[in-house]
Parts: sequence; C-alpha cells; structure tokens
Amino acid sequence: MNRKKIIEKLLISNFNDWQINVIDISKQHKGHNNFDGLGETHFSITLRNKKNVSFNKLSLHRQIYKILDDQFYKGLHALEIKITD
Repeated sequence: MNRKKIIEKLLISNFNDWQINVIDISKQHKGHNNFDGLGETHFSITLRNKKNVSFNKLSLHRQIYKILDDQFYKGLHALEIKITD
C-alpha cells in the first residue's frame, strides 16, 4: 500500500466527523536539497469539519502527528495541515 493510502486510512479511522483530503505534494519540492520529487515524502492534508463540532487546531495537529509518527520513521518528511469549518 502506498503512503498516501496509509495516511488516508489512518486519518479516516481516527477522525470520523471530518472530511479528509490527502494530496501528495512531493513533486513541488523537487530540487530542494537535491530532492528528486519522488518517494511520497511531502503531503498536504485538509480536514473539514462535517458536523460543526468545536475543535482546537493545535490539538488536532498534535493528534495528526501522533497518528502518523510511524510514517516519519519510514520516510515521510513534511506535512502541510489545513483545518476548516
């Protein structure tokens, strides 16, 4: 299973009240520190609140990083996280 699918699966199973969109943006970082843009290392994650429940953005960021902690040891380098109502 590729990293995008793994991230989607982990987030969907932990954030039931959220619409989740995961985009691989690794190619946008091609050339940065000799990076070739391959390898599923950079992702943009958008969480959209489906049920209009209150939330704390900092807490959600921490939860996401905790959930994906293992992926950072397997080559994930960067996350861009957007949280909207």
